[in-house]
Amino acid sequence: MNLELAPDLKDLLRSLDTFIEREIVPLEQEDDNARFFDHRREFSRTDIEQGGVPREDWLELLAEARRRADRAGFYRHSMPKELGGNGGDNVEMAAIREHLARRGLGLHNDLQNEHSVVGNLVMVELMHRFGTAAQREQFVEPCITGDMGLAFGLTEPEHGSDATWMSTRAVRDGGDWVITGTKRFNTIAPGTTHDVIFARTSGKAGDATGITAFIVPLDAPGLDIPFYWWTLNMPTDHAELTIDQVRVPDDAILGGEGEGLAVAQTFVHENRIRQAATGVGAALYCIDRSVEYAKNRVTFGRPLASRQAIQWPLVELRTEAELVRTLIHRTAFEMDQLHAAGLPAVTIGHLVSMCNYRGNRLVCQAADQAMQVHGGVGYTRHEPFEHIYRHHRRYRITEGSEEMQIRRVAGHMFGFL
Repeated sequence: MNLELAPDLKDLLRSLDTFIEREIVPLEQEDDNARFFDHRREFSRTDIEQGGVPREDWLELLAEARRRADRAGFYRHSMPKELGGNGGDNVEMAAIREHLARRGLGLHNDLQNEHSVVGNLVMVELMHRFGTAAQREQFVEPCITGDMGLAFGLTEPEHGSDATWMSTRAVRDGGDWVITGTKRFNTIAPGTTHDVIFARTSGKAGDATGITAFIVPLDAPGLDIPFYWWTLNMPTDHAELTIDQVRVPDDAILGGEGEGLAVAQTFVHENRIRQAATGVGAALYCIDRSVEYAKNRVTFGRPLASRQAIQWPLVELRTEAELVRTLIHRTAFEMDQLHAAGLPAVTIGHLVSMCNYRGNRLVCQAADQAMQVHGGVGYTRHEPFEHIYRHHRRYRITEGSEEMQIRRVAGHMFGFL
């Protein structure tokens, strides 16, 4: 494996930068769009009266950036060529996400809601991979363009990482299925039209098989969103979802009856690698900014950069970033090799977990250190570090807490898996 970026990938990153400077930065600076990125960002983005969800003007700005990126040929990069993409693999996506995050906050790659000019279209990839021909026809293209949206409903009030113990149930009733349960932190953003709801259809609690994924329209009778959870980083898309005898047809199943866990694991494996790469990029942004500030900030007659108390923590973080990046690229490469051979990525799940928990922890530490280096100003919302910290802190819990990631690695090491 060659850890150097391929020449065509380097060309792609340069083309991305040119596109961003030409079309995205001017859009970000139009009118008062700066309010979504400066010290007013959280308040400008959040619709308080509607329960803390994103404001419509913020969503429209994101949509316009995505449309421009799609016209320029960047947005669908990870999609297969038949869907208008470039067939970008996991190594490429890791490099791209790190690169975009290292540019800092901006319309090109917003941390709060996974918006990017190179789309992280994992739900679309799931539909393309596991969906029937009719499901792909209905959802794939509209979900790319934003005319439809798919959510992911796995976590419950009593079950998070222990998803195989979920309480939501689906039972057959004639030719239909009837689903009952509750989902928590269900990522339902404005524009979402359907939810992929996971429910146990057979087997006993804890079984890896017997969980089924159902595509459920959000306007289905019996489906309700009583409220959204307000989180450390706002606006929120974390809905509480109640499912009261919701009826769906048999063709609503995604990925086969009883095989929903494979769908869920595919989602988190793809996303965990990309999250880790974004974490490295955002961490490097914090480190870069801190180094520059320390060079220019003078205290007691000397640059702050001359003090070991400032140097050493940043050296440790920079070293960690290099190590985590190398592991991410190695793991992404092995995942691509498995995909090419038609094999599941579960065999390298321990490596994915290493990448994820170390990448998420790294960026939180880097943002915290950047605040410390910048002093009182670093603690204000006029600098981006609090926003970076608040966003990435969630990933030390969601899609498998870092304790669960460590547990997976331990299971591999000690032979428990």
